[in-house]
Amino acid sequence: QEQLVESGGDMAQAGGSLTLSCAPSGRAFGTYAMGWFRQVSGKEREFVAAITWRNGNRNYADSVKGRFTISRDGAKNTVTLQMNSLKPEDTGVYYCAADPYGRREYSLGDVRSYHIWGQGTQVTVSS
Repeated sequence: QEQLVESGGDMAQAGGSLTLSCAPSGRAFGTYAMGWFRQVSGKEREFVAAITWRNGNRNYADSVKGRFTISRDGAKNTVTLQMNSLKPEDTGVYYCAADPYGRREYSLGDVRSYHIWGQGTQVTVSS
């Protein structure tokens, strides 16, 4: 069963930067798109960013546009989320997810598009 592993979660001060990475835990697998979501306790998981694997099209939540950058490395089958100008409201558990099928029944900002998830990595931003 395919799984994803996130890394890079840490504590940071407001205005700082962190880089999250995501890779398959086992063998590489084909995917249509990969995304990052975040969740705060008691709230729903929210979309952060997504990238299509073949042509690199990127989508971002309005709250992170201009601050976060998602990228992919086809050779390593990894996806990275560069987070700059961090704010306290960026705090949460960040999850990496893969859409292996590309059925496009839902948008890439919708959790229902994704069928493979990581366990999450904690990001804490202090003011």
